Amino acid sequence: MTSAESRLKLVFCGTPQFAVPALEALLSSRHQVQFVVSQPDRPAGRDQHVAATPVKQTALAAGIAVTQPEKIRSNAEFRAQLEAVKPDAIVVVAYGRIIPPWMLTLPRLGCINLHASLLPKHRGAAPIQWAIAMGDAYTGNTTMLLEEGLDTGPILMQQTVEIGPEQTAADMFPILAAKGAPLVLETLAGLARGTIQPEPQNHEGATFAPLLDREDGRMDFAARTATELYNRWRGFQPWPGAFTALNGKNLIVHRMAIVHASQAGPEPGRVVVQDGHLLAACAGNTWVELLEVQLEGKKRMTAAEFLRGNLLAADARLG
Repeated sequence: MTSAESRLKLVFCGTPQFAVPALEALLSSRHQVQFVVSQPDRPAGRDQHVAATPVKQTALAAGIAVTQPEKIRSNAEFRAQLEAVKPDAIVVVAYGRIIPPWMLTLPRLGCINLHASLLPKHRGAAPIQWAIAMGDAYTGNTTMLLEEGLDTGPILMQQTVEIGPEQTAADMFPILAAKGAPLVLETLAGLARGTIQPEPQNHEGATFAPLLDREDGRMDFAARTATELYNRWRGFQPWPGAFTALNGKNLIVHRMAIVHASQAGPEPGRVVVQDGHLLAACAGNTWVELLEVQLEGKKRMTAAEFLRGNLLAADARLG
């Protein structure tokens, strides 16, 4: 490897905590991060306090300049800033913006993206959540060359990561972020040496992982089995979670489990209290146990606490 290849000029684009390990790895490497691009600071949390993005906080702590353009497609000032740097590569990790054509062609090694799935599976904004929600046993990270299509660019490197049967999206985010950071470094080294040949994706095998909506968390007991509901609950942590309705009030399900039963149950959605356990019938004669719930206007509590304070009718049902 020549000295020019071993020390690349980079621009990093990222916003949330998921992107921080990759940025930290680059800052600790021999490469030169010229500046960091992040989305504008926005109000967050219950108090709507405006806070710097995790990537911005990391960059500033390391003494790296940060720019936060509201728009990038036709931003002449931002374009001039990038063109003045002439980066060898632009590294994009969960930036949250579509990279415009002029930016894709600017660096000699291209725009390298870290995507948290085994592309072409789970293209889109929420790959970790949908991989778990769909019951996948494995997911992973892909580095790819960005192009104008949504996650359609040629694959550079991939790594496979197992999803445990009880792991949630909240569990998998830091795992994939940590494993993806060295993959970014390996990819840059391979591109600089010319030892990585981009491989076109098999577009026929593509699946999509769209941005989550609150309604994705609504539990449909009639249409989904216990396993499907449990996987969606795992995938949609911490948001939108899993919720339903009981006696006209919203009921959040904070923890749940699959209950295996051989006998046929009542119609889906029916609630059954059995030996102090709160059970709900699902599609396909399957059952879930609601372990921790929160009724609208009440605090979060275990099923046992809930049952002590709420007398359920014999025909009570969810949904």
